[in-house]
Amino acid sequence: MTLSLKKISVFLFSIILSNNVFSAESFKMCWSIYAGWMPWAYASESGIIDKWAKKYDIEIDVVQINDYIESINQYTSGEFDACTMTNMDALTIPAAGGVDSTMLIVGDYSNGNDAIILKGKDKLEDIKGQQVNLVELSVSHYFLARALESVGMSEKDVKVINTSDADMTSIFGTKSVTSVVTWNPMASDILKMPKANSVYDSSAIPGEIIDGLVANTAVLKKHPELGKALVGAWYETLEKMQGDSKEAKAIRSKMAEAAATDLAGYDAQLAQTFLFYSPADAVKFVKDKQLLTTSTYVSEFSFKHGLLGEGAPDASFIGVEMPAGVYGNPKNIKLRFNKSFAEMAAEGKL
Repeated sequence: MTLSLKKISVFLFSIILSNNVFSAESFKMCWSIYAGWMPWAYASESGIIDKWAKKYDIEIDVVQINDYIESINQYTSGEFDACTMTNMDALTIPAAGGVDSTMLIVGDYSNGNDAIILKGKDKLEDIKGQQVNLVELSVSHYFLARALESVGMSEKDVKVINTSDADMTSIFGTKSVTSVVTWNPMASDILKMPKANSVYDSSAIPGEIIDGLVANTAVLKKHPELGKALVGAWYETLEKMQGDSKEAKAIRSKMAEAAATDLAGYDAQLAQTFLFYSPADAVKFVKDKQLLTTSTYVSEFSFKHGLLGEGAPDASFIGVEMPAGVYGNPKNIKLRFNKSFAEMAAEGKL
C-alpha cells in the first residue's frame, strides 16, 4: 500500500510535534536534612515543584541526599544543577573548584540552629584540650573558630575530628566522644541525651551562617525559567507552612516527619532559624552591606585553612559578588548573591 505525499507529511509533522511536546528541559536539584531546608521535602512531595516546573515548561527532579558534603560534591561535579548549602560551603567547594555558582535563594540564617555541645560540661571554655567532632572544613568548623575567638582561644586549643553529619547523633552516645559541633535536627536530638549541654550557638553570630539554594550560574543564565520555578515553589511552600491553621500545622508535621521529629520538635528548630518567609526580607538582607563583612570573615577563614585552592595567594582570590559590591577579585567571581528572582517574587512577577 502506498501512502500519499500529503499523508506522509502529516505523519512526519505529528512525530515532530510529539517529540517537541515531550522534550521539555530537565533539571536536577538536591537537598539534605536541615530545619531550614525541610520545605523542599514538602514542595517535592506535594506537587508544588511540579506545578511551577509545568508553568515554565520544564521538569525538575528533586533528590534528597543524606550526607551534606556529598550533596555539594555531586553538585560541584555537575550531577545537579542546584543544591542546598551554606554561604561558606558554596565558596569553599564549588566556587573554589572553579564552578561559578549563584545563591539563588537566601532561605535563612542560623539563629541558634548550629551549636557546640559538650558532654558533662556547661561552659565553652571547658572545650579546651578536647577532641571536637564536626564536619571538618565546613561551616561547622568556621563556627567553632568564631566561638573560640569569643573566649580568647583558637583552634590550637582543641583537636578537630572529621565526622559525617549522618553519624553525629550516634557517635555522641559513645564514651570517647565528649564534644560535637553540629546543626539541627542532629543538635536537638543530641541535646536530649544525658549530660549534653549546648555551650554556644549561632545566635551569637547572627547573619553569618547563611543557608540557601545555590544554582550553577551558567545553567541559570541560559535557563532563567529554572530559577523562576524554584523560587516560585519555595515561596509558595513558605506561605502555606506559616501560622497556626490546621493546614499549616499539617504541612509542618510532614516536614517534621521527614526530619525524623514531631511538630513540636520541628517548630522548636524553626524558632532557632531566621527564615525569610517574605521575599522582600530576603532581598533586604542580600542588599545589606553587612553581607560584605560576612564574606570577609568567611573568605579569611577559608584561606587560612587552604580552602580556596592551591593557587590562592590570599583571602581575596575568589570574587564574591553582592548587590552592595564585590569582595575579592572582580576578575575571578565564582560566587554570586542574586536578588533578581526574589525581587520578582516580591513584586508578584513570577
